Amino acid sequence: MRRTPALLSLGTLALATLLVPGTARAQGQERPVVAQFDTDKDGRLNADERNAARAWLAVNASGRRGGGGGGFRAAATPGERMTPEGVRTFADAPLYQADTLRTFFIEFDNPQWEAEMVAFNNTDVEVPATVRVDGKVYRNVGIHFRGNSSFNVGDGRKRSLNLKFDFVDDDQEIGGYQTLNFLNANGDPTLLRSVVSMHIARQYIAAPKANFVRVVINGEYWGVYSSLQQFDKQFLRDNFDTTRGTRWKVPQGGFGGGVGGFIYSGDDPETYRYTFQIKTKDDPDAWKALIGLARTLADTPSDRLEAALEPILDVDAFLRFMALDTAMANGDGFYQRVADYSLYLDPRGRFHFVFHDANEMFSTGGGRGGPGGGGVFLNPFAAAAQTEKPIISKILAVPALRARYVRYVRDIAETWLDWKTIGPVVQQYRELIAADVARDTRKLFSTEEFDRSTTDAPATTSTLRTFFEQRRAFLLSWADGAAGTTAPR
Repeated sequence: MRRTPALLSLGTLALATLLVPGTARAQGQERPVVAQFDTDKDGRLNADERNAARAWLAVNASGRRGGGGGGFRAAATPGERMTPEGVRTFADAPLYQADTLRTFFIEFDNPQWEAEMVAFNNTDVEVPATVRVDGKVYRNVGIHFRGNSSFNVGDGRKRSLNLKFDFVDDDQEIGGYQTLNFLNANGDPTLLRSVVSMHIARQYIAAPKANFVRVVINGEYWGVYSSLQQFDKQFLRDNFDTTRGTRWKVPQGGFGGGVGGFIYSGDDPETYRYTFQIKTKDDPDAWKALIGLARTLADTPSDRLEAALEPILDVDAFLRFMALDTAMANGDGFYQRVADYSLYLDPRGRFHFVFHDANEMFSTGGGRGGPGGGGVFLNPFAAAAQTEKPIISKILAVPALRARYVRYVRDIAETWLDWKTIGPVVQQYRELIAADVARDTRKLFSTEEFDRSTTDAPATTSTLRTFFEQRRAFLLSWADGAAGTTAPR
């Protein structure tokens, strides 16, 4: 049995930090607070219990409580007042229908709701609110800020929101879903990257649904958000015809980051828990399966790897997932960091990779396609020799899998990076939200940046159109001579 002592010690440290108040935790790891202050033992905190928890956190808190960020920096000002009677409703349309722009009216009892939400950031505390949408009222919806860098945009600006409709009532749902994610498009002046990239991804693999919503908080307009489907039982139901199986989230910032690339580090699950944050009931057999995938990658010769992987990994879907991540130049995700993705083990024992964050898709930064390059010129083989990413490098070392991967990169480039195909999709969303972007007083980028980056006109500046046209040209040229690999058409 091979073990990596550094990673084992980090796994042990990770477990300890979750048990000691005030110590470091992985990004995205919630700090447990509810159990300490839940005096009535109902599993959540009422107003008095939250006040006590806030007072304790003010003395004992560690981590982020505010901060600033990049992008448009004119002063945020209060938005216009809005009422449910003054907006269009979509009661008969599916929740994620592309051409809808629902308005979610969120009402907190606490007028200082933002300060309370900031105080409980990165904890397991939900702040209850009433939500009105499409003429219906949903009470006791649990809400918290979500995200890492997207949180650090500063007070008074739109932060990403997570809404749990089943926070109190296990049966409460909206349109067949119980948890919603409203994203603030941090780092994305187009506001479109998450929605458009998931539109493309769903043509190839199981990927989150996404569209746009308006958000009004305590009567004040807070702007347009992208609504990205939660990776939960409803996602499994929509994509795999089951709600069973094991789900993990692999966030950024964990100790031993290579673990997210499936480096085999022995058979102790504690070594892997800090990187793979389990989101379902803990199952020893699921951990054995996860470790088994890492061991298979480490121990199986290249000429036998495809056969060894087929029973435990949806290999074809993984190749599509990886091709999408690179073809769309994800600047902050799987191929670059082997982090910021979700993982699903289905009841048959096969693993599936799922996108988690998409606001940095269509990244334009980076050099000319070498291992350190990125953006338009990201080489889809950039990680093929990176041994700390065996889930990529070992699979791309198999000639047949390498050729299939190239084929998918070419297909994505030919079809979905073609502006004739994707341009109308971009313009549909642009027209849907443009007026709301213009009147959004708390947005992270200016209206001018939104207009310029989403224009349909040919341009030399950084726009979605120039990204698609340049990325497509680069990938088709690359695929024609991809390291001696023939790309089947």
